[in-house]
Amino acid sequence: MKMKKKLVADLIEWKKLREHREVIDQQPLPELFRLDPERGRRFRVEACGILLDYSKNRITSDTMKLLFSLAEAVDLRSEIEAMFTGEKINNTEGRAVLHTALRSANDDPVLVDGTDVKPAVRQVLDRMKECSRRIREGEWKGFTGKPVTRIINIGIGGSDLGPAMACQALHPYAEAGLEFFFVSNIDGTHLAESLKGADPETTLFIVASKTFTTLETMANAMSAREWLINSLGSGEAVRQHFIALSTSTAKVQEFGISPENIFGFWDWVGGRYSLPSAIGLSLMIAVGPENFQELLDGYSAMDNHFRTAEFESNLPVIMGLLGVWYNNFFGAQSHAILPYDQYLARFPAYLQQADMESNGKSVTREGHPVEWETGPVIWGEPGTNGQHAFYQLLHQGTKVVPADFIGFARSQNPMGDHHRKLMANFFAQTEALAFGKSASEVRKEGIPEDLVPHKVFTGNRPTNTLLARELDPHTLGSLIALYEHKIFVQGIIWGINSFDQMGVELGKVLAKKILPELDPGQELSQEHDSSTNNLISWFRENC
Repeated sequence: MKMKKKLVADLIEWKKLREHREVIDQQPLPELFRLDPERGRRFRVEACGILLDYSKNRITSDTMKLLFSLAEAVDLRSEIEAMFTGEKINNTEGRAVLHTALRSANDDPVLVDGTDVKPAVRQVLDRMKECSRRIREGEWKGFTGKPVTRIINIGIGGSDLGPAMACQALHPYAEAGLEFFFVSNIDGTHLAESLKGADPETTLFIVASKTFTTLETMANAMSAREWLINSLGSGEAVRQHFIALSTSTAKVQEFGISPENIFGFWDWVGGRYSLPSAIGLSLMIAVGPENFQELLDGYSAMDNHFRTAEFESNLPVIMGLLGVWYNNFFGAQSHAILPYDQYLARFPAYLQQADMESNGKSVTREGHPVEWETGPVIWGEPGTNGQHAFYQLLHQGTKVVPADFIGFARSQNPMGDHHRKLMANFFAQTEALAFGKSASEVRKEGIPEDLVPHKVFTGNRPTNTLLARELDPHTLGSLIALYEHKIFVQGIIWGINSFDQMGVELGKVLAKKILPELDPGQELSQEHDSSTNNLISWFRENC
């Protein structure tokens, strides 16, 4: 029987960090760099092709020692091992958490209820490779004998954000001649726009829903099915124009999809971690099996690093601890993800789900209310667009907003000096946020005294800098895994279950009750509040 763990806020390490925060308040970043000219080298780690410079954080060596001690105090190492070895760490749902098994590069067995999961993983991956090969080489024919050229992925949440983000991120590796669309919103506009200009004879739908009951996904899938049948004049067309990513074989076949076009996955894979599973089929079709394998290898490299590296040189551990430092000891309510690569435009949204669905919790794993802040609000945009939007607040606002700057040495699209200009902005922003500009510096520029306060930049604003050679499949896999494990680290420290998402359920249940009431012929339920009933009445009168 395991001993009951102390709440994190009761740990001596937590209390020492609270006291240490007052010391750090007296040591702004410019002073820390002045006192330690080698700081930029000392607070830097490189692994899996990714360089992390965390020197522009409000930390000293003492800070990091205290944070690493906190990680030891919550027994982070054994928690990491429990995840990798298939223990049922998702305690509220009684499930193992084994997204790492989807991309494992070794043959070591991973057991769930006594069964090695890896053979099933390899089998699905092999079937995905054959499917993607047939589509990419034009062997997959539609109902009228034409090869498919437009792939429409229908899913929501992790069944959409992962493949949609990765397809955009790896667009330079995509097969020419194939078009990819991603439909998630139940708003009919989303599906309608993906069907504009579509030829039903050459369109293939991939429906991603574990249970094949997800409201938004199935509404879109049924409408897509109706569009196809009406266009081609036969329900038999569904067999050649639909693929299902699901575990519900009976419901899929009832829909009309052939058994050979069903790709399964497992309850130990959470939706937001499912890109390396069958959910990534659209991505594999886009970039090919070889590049998809490179992506998996990138994931695996970071998995191994996270599992084996000492905490002092462990990228996910360091980033996770720094996030705790700002979230819990500086009151930072949000965290910005700022990729300086247009192909990563959807990466902040992807991490938004990964982080906020995982760590947006207010009770511990034992079900007790937490007495400390948990997950931050994740947001961001690619640079340099954000510089002309919200960077004003980052530089001169009143809120502490830690930020991750993600950049690459090489562009996938060299064009004049565009990339150098992009990266000049990249490096300049972290420097400006850290060091700012004092009133005396402003005055030296001859600025009128009444404008001096408006031109001052306080600096002392924390950032991480992540650099890689280029955005290729391997790097993307490593980058995603880095953030997955960072989220895990923070969940362990906060004592919450990062692998359920029960907060998404209540709205769904209420929506099902409200749906029939939107019909003007139905009575309004007296269970609703007056605001909701009045709003429904207005809608019925104006729809």
